[in-house]
Amino acid sequence: MRENRHASFSAFGEPEAVLQVGTEELRPPGEGEICVRMLAAPINPADINYVQGVYGEKPTLPTHAVGLEGCGVVNSSRAAGFEPGDMVILLNTVGAWSRFLTAPAGHFLRLPGHLDPMQAAMLKVNPLTALRVLEDYVPLQAGDWLVMNAANSGVGQCLIQLARERGLHTICLVRQAKQRGDMLRALGADIVIDEEEPEAAQKVLATPGVQRPRLASNCVGGESTLRLMDMLAPGGTMVTFGSMSRKSIKVPNSWLIFKDISLRGLWCTRWLQHTPATEVAAAYHYLAGLVAAGKLQQRVAGVFGIDAVQEACRQARQEGRDGKILLRLGE
Repeated sequence: MRENRHASFSAFGEPEAVLQVGTEELRPPGEGEICVRMLAAPINPADINYVQGVYGEKPTLPTHAVGLEGCGVVNSSRAAGFEPGDMVILLNTVGAWSRFLTAPAGHFLRLPGHLDPMQAAMLKVNPLTALRVLEDYVPLQAGDWLVMNAANSGVGQCLIQLARERGLHTICLVRQAKQRGDMLRALGADIVIDEEEPEAAQKVLATPGVQRPRLASNCVGGESTLRLMDMLAPGGTMVTFGSMSRKSIKVPNSWLIFKDISLRGLWCTRWLQHTPATEVAAAYHYLAGLVAAGKLQQRVAGVFGIDAVQEACRQARQEGRDGKILLRLGE
């Protein structure tokens, strides 16, 4: 019987302190289950929050179910529709930070064909979040504008590329715009401005051909959201899916009264739980097709083996990265 190596933790805390790597006997699949040989998994802010115990869902401790996102290939199957060699991603289970993962087949989605494992591993969270921001809140047409903060983040980079694919224009707020501007413009960003540059937003809005956006994407919170809401057109909507600054959103009363701004929240875990399976599959197949065509790519800043998971988490928490930290899990 093969052994399975996996990350685990028995107390909530900082990943560098509480994560451990252990070995257990590989469990074969039961009826309706598949055993997946995991290939790669990114380290997302949600994973860090999960280990810290501040994510929207908490595991029962101790647990070796760590890692909310990842991809692999079917090793063995006792479920219809899944064959050995099929590439899959995790949808409704936790445990990506493992050499092998055995679980009910309904927790996985089979991808059409084979993608680069590093890109496939990052398909579940960031691209879907960007797609939901674009499709679920404001009806946009080619030529419309949207604004986002943390545009160099994983979701930001996906949002820029999806917007470009649809003929939408993007105003991108980042820190260190001079260093990151060329990279974001290469992805399709129209305008890149520095978060902390005084009057930068107003200068952009005064530029001929630039329209006030009706949609804003927020994953920062705090003062950054004031800049987004100030740029929004009357009746505009700001969608929040993260809080990188860990600071609350404060909204001037006048913007609610006179600009009629709407504030919405997005948690893709809930979307996956309440959306019909056919619609979920269609969304991911669309995104996978863009990845396969080279039209949707996420940058990788570093790759670590499972035994270096603590260092990988430390690197993932460093500011200034323009790409994801991933675990390479395949043997």
